[in-house]
Amino acid sequence: MNILLPVLIFAAMGLAAGILLTVASKFFAVEVDPTKEKITAALPGANCGACGFAGCADYADAIAEGKAEPNLCKPGGADAAAKIGEILGKTVTAAEPEVMALHCNGNCNATDTYYDYKGTPTCHAAVGSFGGSGKCSFGCLGFGDCMAVCEENAICIKDGIAHIITERCHACGKCAAACPKGLLSLRPASNPVVVACSSKANGKNTKLACKNGCIGCKMCEKQCPNGAITVQDFHAVIDYAKCSGCGACAEVCPVKAIQVN
Repeated sequence: MNILLPVLIFAAMGLAAGILLTVASKFFAVEVDPTKEKITAALPGANCGACGFAGCADYADAIAEGKAEPNLCKPGGADAAAKIGEILGKTVTAAEPEVMALHCNGNCNATDTYYDYKGTPTCHAAVGSFGGSGKCSFGCLGFGDCMAVCEENAICIKDGIAHIITERCHACGKCAAACPKGLLSLRPASNPVVVACSSKANGKNTKLACKNGCIGCKMCEKQCPNGAITVQDFHAVIDYAKCSGCGACAEVCPVKAIQVN
């Protein structure tokens, strides 16, 4: 009896706790919308925020509640759009595919450094040291913060600057968020024209800093048949809504700051 009584007490306590937990799970249960669950499963799970929402689950909630367009997932592309369309019972047209572009061509052959940086080998650390060691204060630092966050291995560092492997890019935007100088932005995958410079210095100072830098000569602006390229803050900017991708601007650029990739 000395052993049996404690065993019975513990068994009774365990049974009571189990009943309480069962009742609590039923009473406090949160109903889950099966549509939201299905949409979340249809998304790639990148949680990149490129759709404008905190993550895939948040975006799925917005779609199910009719608060967001169902084709905003850039990493998921046409495949995710088709799956979501099936769930919603309607045709969902995927948004135009995009890829990342680097607005810098300040490689080792085009520019140099002012000093030998010995600090933490990251772009965020280097930019805190007088904006970086490069002669061009607007250029790529080349330590690969963008490459470190890319889950698709779509970025490599070559000749001191980042390079985008477009066929691997899912347009998640994580690399753009990681770049402390804002040198990365999305462009339409169908349009190969890129201004590979972000310098806002005048033509003379840009030329002194980098042989490949845009000098703001406006030859591209004059040559464009669609008015899609303009010079702002001493460097060319493309309006992809107007750009046909003809490459006429790249042909006349005297420093080859405009590229057709």
